[in-house]
Amino acid sequence: MKRISRCLSAVRRALPLAGLPVFLTAFLLTASACQKAEEVPAPAQLLPPDKMVGLLIELHTLEARTEAAALPPDSSRALFRQEKKKLYWRHEVTDSLFTQSFRYYATQGKELHTIYQSVIDSLTAREAVAK
Repeated sequence: MKRISRCLSAVRRALPLAGLPVFLTAFLLTASACQKAEEVPAPAQLLPPDKMVGLLIELHTLEARTEAAALPPDSSRALFRQEKKKLYWRHEVTDSLFTQSFRYYATQGKELHTIYQSVIDSLTAREAVAK
């Protein structure tokens, strides 16, 4: 659980505008942490780690852009949901497939750590280029 907390802390540092996805991530990690890794079977369809990395990078970037738009909270959430649907469509992923895959990886400490390390490294590199 310490590794997961460190990952979330690093994501929050990489994305200072933490919001709904980070909250959702924390909730899913907490909810799924009650089960041991060996108790959670892999879903029939599981997104590979590299696809999860790409989706998480785009989701966190989308979250930051949405929050930077300085919209009222309800408009910001609606915009985020709409853009998230487009993102899933572009990647040919359903919301349930992403959620099931994320919940599975959340029970696999080492895999989740590796996935989020890649996400953090990529976001940090993008931030450095943008400055």
